[in-house]
Amino acid sequence: QVQLVESGGGSVQAGGSLRLSCAASGYTYSSYCMGWFRQAPGKEREGVAAIDSDGDTIYADSVKGRFTISKDNAKNTLYLQMNSLKPEDTAMYYCAAKNGGGWSLNRYDYTNWGQGTEVTVSS
Repeated sequence: QVQLVESGGGSVQAGGSLRLSCAASGYTYSSYCMGWFRQAPGKEREGVAAIDSDGDTIYADSVKGRFTISKDNAKNTLYLQMNSLKPEDTAMYYCAAKNGGGWSLNRYDYTNWGQGTEVTVSS
């Protein structure tokens, strides 16, 4: 059974940084495409960044140049380094996994989800 557990969320001021982690278990981690999504109150869940099994990445325009997605296959862990944070980055952040295929920022492509970690950015 696939399990994803996020950590690293918190409250920061605008311009600050946070690193989110997602510990994965229950499947062949290296063969999966992994993604980070976020959902702000009253808004739909949106894709932030994704990385496929080859390490190729894709980012939403709103976070390009500020966020970096990476993974450590030996540790079965996905990361999201978030720099230059803005108040509009405030949301619940979710880690997600899909078996095979290339990267995607479409939430409907993902079959497994973590419980989320909250990020709050104050101005």
